[in-house]
Amino acid sequence: MAQLWGGRFTKSTDQMVYDFNASISFDKKLFAQDVRGSRAHVKMLASVGVITDEERDQILDGLDSIEADVNSGALEITSEYEDVHSFVEANLIDRIGDAGKKLHTGRSRNDQVALDMRLYTRDQVDATSQALKHLLETILGIMEEHIDTIMPGFTHLQKAQPITLAHHMGAYFEMFRRDVLRLSDIRERMNYCPLGSGALAGTTYPLNRDMTAELLDFNGPTLNSMDGVSDRDYLIEFLSALATIQMHLSRFSEEVIIWNSNEYRFVEIDDAYSTGSSIMPQKKNPDIAELVRGKTGRVYGALTSLLTTMKGIPLAYNKDMQEDKEMAFDAMETVQNCIVLFDGMLATMTFNKEVMAESAKKGFTNATDAADYLVNRGVPFRDAHGIIGQLVLYCIDKDKSIDELSLEELKAISPVFEEDIYDSISMETCVNKRLTTGAPGHEAMTFEIKACKEFLNSL
Repeated sequence: MAQLWGGRFTKSTDQMVYDFNASISFDKKLFAQDVRGSRAHVKMLASVGVITDEERDQILDGLDSIEADVNSGALEITSEYEDVHSFVEANLIDRIGDAGKKLHTGRSRNDQVALDMRLYTRDQVDATSQALKHLLETILGIMEEHIDTIMPGFTHLQKAQPITLAHHMGAYFEMFRRDVLRLSDIRERMNYCPLGSGALAGTTYPLNRDMTAELLDFNGPTLNSMDGVSDRDYLIEFLSALATIQMHLSRFSEEVIIWNSNEYRFVEIDDAYSTGSSIMPQKKNPDIAELVRGKTGRVYGALTSLLTTMKGIPLAYNKDMQEDKEMAFDAMETVQNCIVLFDGMLATMTFNKEVMAESAKKGFTNATDAADYLVNRGVPFRDAHGIIGQLVLYCIDKDKSIDELSLEELKAISPVFEEDIYDSISMETCVNKRLTTGAPGHEAMTFEIKACKEFLNSL
């Protein structure tokens, strides 16, 4: 078909060049946003007298019919068209004639695609925020249910001190809370309308850019037309936020994979979120967690790709910027799918409380509290540290936990120990006497859970 920009040219485009230049295969995702932007643009054109009210209504009716036919499947977006903008305009002209040719008045494909991509990204920011909110609700539910479920806390993948499952989950709540806030910041910063920037220098038509921005729910118009068509900072910020979200999901997935192993047995993954082996009948694999972990590199790649594309582009628009879409679309879809699937896996997961508690007990996670016991009875900390080190060596040799030792065994290492040592180093005591803000004690966690609820209610 003839191109909408073909007047300057006397020869048709080489087919390979056309295919290489075309973006319809991926920018058709922007169809809904393109139609929405066109509706706002044509309403504004009529309001300033550039087109008549009758022409406005014809165009709006034509856009409605195209959208209805695409949504129903009666009209297909095909490679016959160079891009989604050409598809909409060409079909509009076919349907309503000369009035359709006025749609593009005062507009360039440069500011048109800048608008479409910004609208699409804003929609994806909102969708990602909603998915994260649901994940946060799932995490909060686990925190409430397991406020007293004891498990080992780790550093260097070594058992360190006893905590609760609620406390561990609370750490991920904080990560995803920051992600939600980060998306909110990005949305606010990006929420300015580039339509009306033209190719790069605005237009001589008396456009009302404030009206267009308001119709499209933006805070206002962008203030520099060159930046309006060439800015992709908002998309880079969003991809950066997606990379961070995916990193958080990957860390969480790694722990689920470890906890699901035969050596840990902290969790049982629901059958709906795991698979078996084609050869080993005993296997139950944490495939969802592994795939979430694996797809993280894919999301990082989208961010790196766009940063690399943008780093050498002079003002204003250049065709390089067409490369802002495919990998970005993939990253957006990938992260949302990962959030939803991980959420479902987490919500259906069973936590083996007894195994967790026993692991904390056998891992000498109360050693620090045993040292504190001695310090509170006048033993210098460095001496207490050494005494407990000897005690742990003795326990390893005897294959016992500290609280399984008799008082005689304890006194043989330090006469300072008395009968009250057992209460002082019980897992429950070790956890619940930690009451500072952010600690795993019941009182502190009650406060944290309340704050988490308030945050979710504020969204």
